[in-house]
Amino acid sequence: MTFTENCNRVFNMAINDYHVTDNIDTPIKNPFERDSIENRLYLKCWIDTVQWHFEDIIRDPHINPEEALLLKRRIDRSNQDRTDLVEQIDSYFRQLYSNVAVLPDARINTESPAWAVDRLSILALKIYHMREQAERTDATEEHRQRCQQKLDVLLEQQVDLSTAIDQLLEDIEAGRKYMKVYRQMKMYNDPSTNPVLYKK
Repeated sequence: MTFTENCNRVFNMAINDYHVTDNIDTPIKNPFERDSIENRLYLKCWIDTVQWHFEDIIRDPHINPEEALLLKRRIDRSNQDRTDLVEQIDSYFRQLYSNVAVLPDARINTESPAWAVDRLSILALKIYHMREQAERTDATEEHRQRCQQKLDVLLEQQVDLSTAIDQLLEDIEAGRKYMKVYRQMKMYNDPSTNPVLYKK
């Protein structure tokens, strides 16, 4: 099994487990060992799945403004949790490839492996929900066909992205590419760099 085959397997588990209750307040029951990469992948996709539904709810034009503000705070925390998980996954890769001899002509990639995995997790969610739309019995045939066409594109994109990630990992393992990880510096979360907060 390739790394991305494992990713997609774990992502689908997380998405399906969430939709058993389809409730943003459902406690996570991560089935994987705490220190395993599968544990981090499952948690990453669970957070993405909950946030997907946060984003649906907050777009309700009739939402109570106070509820919307509380939900916006939850979205902010969720975004930080997502970023933290990506950095944990990159730490896994850095440790995994720490003994690789980097070739003199090795090149850097546009993004770290974990940020590509982040996109793969979101793609799994898009596929799940687009498939839902393509199979809706209460929608028109035109709607279903349009969504099926989009689903076909998403599935092709999943194959391409999975292939690209696996190839990137092969290149890193062989020393043809090297990892350089920049920690995210979200200024709006920091009371010392967000002017609305430090000017209070």
